[in-house]
Amino acid sequence: MGCCQSSLFKAPISDDSKNSQQQQQNQQQQPQHVRINHASRPTNGTETSGGLGGGGGVLSFTEFSLADLKAATNNFSPEFIVSESGEKAPNVVYKGRLQNHDNNNNRSWIAVKKFTKLAWPDPKQFAEEAWGVGKLRHKRLANLIGYCCVGDERLLVAEYLPHDTLAKHLFHWENQTIEWAMRLRVALYISEALDYCSSEGRPLYHDLNAYRVLFDENGDPRLSCFGLMKNSSDGKSYSTNLAYTPPEYLQNGRVTPESVIFSFGTVLLDLLSGKHIPPSHALDMIRGKNILLLMDSHLEGNFSTEEATVVFDLASRCLQYEPRERPNTKDLVTTLAPLQNKPDVPSYVMLGISKHEETAPPTPQHPLSPMGDACTRMDLTAIHQILVMTHYKDDEGTNELSFQEWTQQMRDMLDARKRGDVAFRDKDFKTAVECYSQFIDVGTMVSPTVYARRSLCHLLSDQPDAALRDAMQAQCVYPDWSTAFYMQAVALAKLDMHKDAADMLNEAAALEEKKQRGGSGGR
Repeated sequence: MGCCQSSLFKAPISDDSKNSQQQQQNQQQQPQHVRINHASRPTNGTETSGGLGGGGGVLSFTEFSLADLKAATNNFSPEFIVSESGEKAPNVVYKGRLQNHDNNNNRSWIAVKKFTKLAWPDPKQFAEEAWGVGKLRHKRLANLIGYCCVGDERLLVAEYLPHDTLAKHLFHWENQTIEWAMRLRVALYISEALDYCSSEGRPLYHDLNAYRVLFDENGDPRLSCFGLMKNSSDGKSYSTNLAYTPPEYLQNGRVTPESVIFSFGTVLLDLLSGKHIPPSHALDMIRGKNILLLMDSHLEGNFSTEEATVVFDLASRCLQYEPRERPNTKDLVTTLAPLQNKPDVPSYVMLGISKHEETAPPTPQHPLSPMGDACTRMDLTAIHQILVMTHYKDDEGTNELSFQEWTQQMRDMLDARKRGDVAFRDKDFKTAVECYSQFIDVGTMVSPTVYARRSLCHLLSDQPDAALRDAMQAQCVYPDWSTAFYMQAVALAKLDMHKDAADMLNEAAALEEKKQRGGSGGR
């Protein structure tokens, strides 16, 4: 499907301590995570103004559970892959969606980079490296917000930026090429990101290229934080063609601060030419001072020759064979800052994209069932009636119990569920929540219907956050259950997140349609 089907549950649930205890029990059943004792809130650096999904600030760096990231990426579905690279150190980047309780936007997109265990065999070393990068916070970076290191898994979690890479806009554009003023802005913003990282003691950036520059929801270019961490523990992987690597890297296989400057020079060449020209070829044009031959013909002459000359000369300095002859990051910023000629024009305007805004939910793309219709109208009474009539038929196949599991505790748990069902039917929602929570806390059985029913109880008690969490738990138990999506849609609408609610409605309707066609057999 086009959007992620689940979210994370990282924040403590103050209004439902029993549910929080259940999550802790679930986590105890998972493999042991590698935990590093650091302060939970990085303090150095500059906060970004946009934050995840356009919210109010970047999440604190944290450790995510593997279950969380599987849920966010639909179990690392191939449909959620946004990039794959590296033969020596293969890695894959997925997009996903998490539940965020730290700012006003409760559902946020993330990027998850997955390494192989062979790339980072020592889990402690991986965690330490991740924490080092996670301390950085800057508006010119796609910031690292967490990691996961459990068993054979090595995962980094960063802000997801929705408007593609510089490579896409320069080399594979469809409607319009990037105008000159925007190219100058890209060069400045990336130089500012590198200068910030250098000032914070992280001067090494691995494999800097046009694919590492991403555009956020406002169209502003940012540097991916993934390049601040090596592709492998030995640091000897450069995934781009060797024709673009610094000459000293070919000799000793190590990235240095001067190597980063060389790579920045190749990005300047990309911005000037609109093509990925090997530095050796470009140097011939640079030596001949043939600027016009190098310039992107798609600009159709709409650029300042004086400004292009400055960038041309800066690229030449960055690409010097001797590392000591290259400029430093402060020199980059100082050279590029005076060239900015459209400071008041938003990036999304120059990039030719629409600015992200929350809008009213559009008409669903698929026909709606009675449940879908009730959720669209946010008719909680009708939803209640449907859940009562449906009973537990959708739970079939979610639990298989052995004879030994029919203990007194099991009988007590089922009795709690039965009392919850009676209270739910009689619209005694407070009692229903208490009884369903007793059932959930035992943990021997998992029931998506119980989560859905408790979600509705929370909605009727004006607790949409708790309702959303239960609806997502129902989805984790039964990933293709349309009711779980419908309940999430209602909770999101209650939270005034109408675009996300519309997405959920469409996904739920699509699941129902697929089931009716017999494409999934229901499970």
